[in-house]
Amino acid sequence: MCRWLAYSGSPVSLNDLLYKPENSLVVQGKHAQLGAETTNGDGFGIGWYGSLPIPGMYHSIQPVWHDRNLHELSVQAKAGLVFAHIRAAIGSPVQETNCHPFRHGRWLWMHNGYLGDFLRVKRSLVLAVDPSLYPEIEGSTDSEIFFYLALTFGLEEDPPSAVARAVGFIEHIGRQHDVEQPVQMTVATTDGSTTWAFRYSSDQRSRSLFRSTDISTLRHQYPDNPVLHELCDDARLVVSEPLGSLRGAWHEVPESTCVVIHQGSAQLCPFSPTAPQVLVG
Repeated sequence: MCRWLAYSGSPVSLNDLLYKPENSLVVQGKHAQLGAETTNGDGFGIGWYGSLPIPGMYHSIQPVWHDRNLHELSVQAKAGLVFAHIRAAIGSPVQETNCHPFRHGRWLWMHNGYLGDFLRVKRSLVLAVDPSLYPEIEGSTDSEIFFYLALTFGLEEDPPSAVARAVGFIEHIGRQHDVEQPVQMTVATTDGSTTWAFRYSSDQRSRSLFRSTDISTLRHQYPDNPVLHELCDDARLVVSEPLGSLRGAWHEVPESTCVVIHQGSAQLCPFSPTAPQVLVG
């Protein structure tokens, strides 16, 4: 599968997020500990919010540990909201348009997992995408179609409900095609202000997902740790796997849960799919 991280808080160096942690995303590119595959070398992507209304993106088909331009960029760039994703392709080509995160206006989206038997259900899923959104689809991944289904079902108005409807629709179509496990997902999406992260799968055995502990709590537990004093109190991370081994720094996100990160606070809500009222067969 893939590995990803979503950071929000005061602006930090991308280098601090991507390279410096003990189990950084660059390290996970070769040595993922909790992923379905150890190596995630089929390209990567970074999305971040700066001074412009639309987030910046950098995609590459290079393995994340091999891209010199990423290192140069990360040393210089800072941002207060960052999405980063490393890819392990499971069928779709290794090309830049298939690298996450995907973007629509101010929105970013990234996914670890798969839509079961995607080629069998692809036509039915694509036909459900709003015609006004369809021309924006550039790649060939199930993850991008998932994003545009969520947009079709109202992501920009109510993200948890839209993702629930998209998942419900995908499961409905999958079961029409005798797909036993239509959805495997950890998903993150953001509008640049709030981040929503989801952990769900049709068989209730979802890929790993963790959220960071409150930084002020960690400072109290580890007063002599200099790294913790470099982070602001509002720093929050949601990650595929912990970036370090500091005890108490990470909480596993429960199965079938949505995590909402906004202005330094983290809220957990139950998540379950909802079949849309109008179904396309």
